[in-house]
Amino acid sequence: MQGMSERQYAAHVGLSRGAIQKAKAAGRLVLHEDGSIDAAASDRLRAEATDPSKTRKAPKETKLKPVPEAAVSAVGDTLREQGMAAPVTGGGTTFLQAKTAHEVLKAQERRIRLAKLKGELVDRARAETLMFRLARDERDAWVTWPARVAALMASELTVALGDACEVEAAQMQKVLEAHVRAQLDSLAEVRPGLG
Repeated sequence: MQGMSERQYAAHVGLSRGAIQKAKAAGRLVLHEDGSIDAAASDRLRAEATDPSKTRKAPKETKLKPVPEAAVSAVGDTLREQGMAAPVTGGGTTFLQAKTAHEVLKAQERRIRLAKLKGELVDRARAETLMFRLARDERDAWVTWPARVAALMASELTVALGDACEVEAAQMQKVLEAHVRAQLDSLAEVRPGLG
């Protein structure tokens, strides 16, 4: 074979074999005596006969956009969390490192999503709201407690100490309220962290 086969020439010019067969049938290719394609002569003929507006343009070299430093540091952080080698700051991240970090993050995201589906994980805002509501309900219960028990405690103390030492319910309520409020004030200083 003196020249190229249809498949070889199709690969050479980046077209399908069917397109080459059509060009051959239309006489737009130069053939050797054995029927093989003369690549150099066919390329010249195709260049002269082809309408430039109907050709596929060779893809322009794409200019790579710079990667933000935050993204590079996020890749490094993810790799370090997993005990892997992270790129030195300013040293650049390899594609393999970025791909590894991406896969690690996808796995972490899937694990979190699965934990949510199983009910092992709850929404932080919802947890904070429920915790606040529970603390408020408990505080309200303690604030109203002295009014409910003051009369009972006063009567029990009067019986225990004898009628000579009568304890008034109103006085007992005031003392209890003062002590309960002091305790609630000290508890209010405690700030639970959900971090």
